[in-house]
Amino acid sequence: MKRFFVFLGVVLAAIGSAASAQEVDSMVPMQKSSWGDAKTEEVIDYVPEISLDTRAGYNQYFTDGSGRFGGDGLYLDINGYISPHFSYSLNHRLASTYYEDNSGFNGTNWMTLTYETDNFAVTAGKDALLVGSFEYDAYDLDTYYDMNSMFYNMLDCWQWGVSASWYPAEGQSVIFQFANSPFAWEDDYFAYNAAWRGEWDFYESYWTVNMWQFEQDRYVKALNLGNRFYIGGLTLDLEYMTRAADMKSLFKDDFTFLAAPSYEFGDSFRVFAKFGWERVAEGLPYELAYEDYVGSDYLFYGAGVEFFPLKEDKDVRLHAAWSSNNFGDNYLNVGVTWKFDLTGAARYLFGKLGK
Repeated sequence: MKRFFVFLGVVLAAIGSAASAQEVDSMVPMQKSSWGDAKTEEVIDYVPEISLDTRAGYNQYFTDGSGRFGGDGLYLDINGYISPHFSYSLNHRLASTYYEDNSGFNGTNWMTLTYETDNFAVTAGKDALLVGSFEYDAYDLDTYYDMNSMFYNMLDCWQWGVSASWYPAEGQSVIFQFANSPFAWEDDYFAYNAAWRGEWDFYESYWTVNMWQFEQDRYVKALNLGNRFYIGGLTLDLEYMTRAADMKSLFKDDFTFLAAPSYEFGDSFRVFAKFGWERVAEGLPYELAYEDYVGSDYLFYGAGVEFFPLKEDKDVRLHAAWSSNNFGDNYLNVGVTWKFDLTGAARYLFGKLGK
């Protein structure tokens, strides 16, 4: 614990020094070479955005009457720019309840370096596999594990690799990814993913086709269709995902369907629900399901509320979430999620000290 507070103090001091320097540097306009004439562009703040994210609360398991207080994790999140075209992002689990090994890079969710222009981007490092699902794309602390699909909870998405993105039109992205396979630690086992993401005022798409190697010359083929609709304060996710080792069994032996509506009342209150249906047949050559549920239809469902008590931001969130399934599990989780904005704290602290 002492080391953690020393680390925290060093981080705050470093951010404060960088922020003080940035006050001078940010006043200089970016220049473009155009016959010697200066052109002012949007100023980029090179001070990284650093936060500590955590969630804790009380979980009640109604099936056997047990309950316990605990935390889901403590995450270090860093995002910033090196130059107008180069950006970086890091998210590391300092502690976590749901991961067995947080040592070394095993505790790193993502660590990426991106080069981006108006039309394309290239990203390298450890990143999430492209899986066309808004449930699967959610940040760990923004999802409720007992309300999620088996597929979400079983597939190891954090893998080393590279990706290339092309932006053919405003709000449209086509992405190709080459990474390590989530099914094996062996050399020469890879994952190949292609995605299309589109954004409109009323609809957002996230569709992918995937091949994940699990044996020599054998792949899990997957089609994942994530769809998100916006109607006023209502958001509705409708998703279908199917997987197979052989194309003839696609859409039949291993699939997930889910519907997740939510409604926001202004900026401070949100209600949400989820219903999902999964089928995982027996005898599949890969493992993506809880052992006791293989060979049966798995129904999972739940509902919850979230409250944001701070008017100026959403760094603090209170929640209550109930979840259940057709195998008799029945949970209630009540807790708080907190984003400790280290960069904002350093700006405020060192700004006060400088007066």
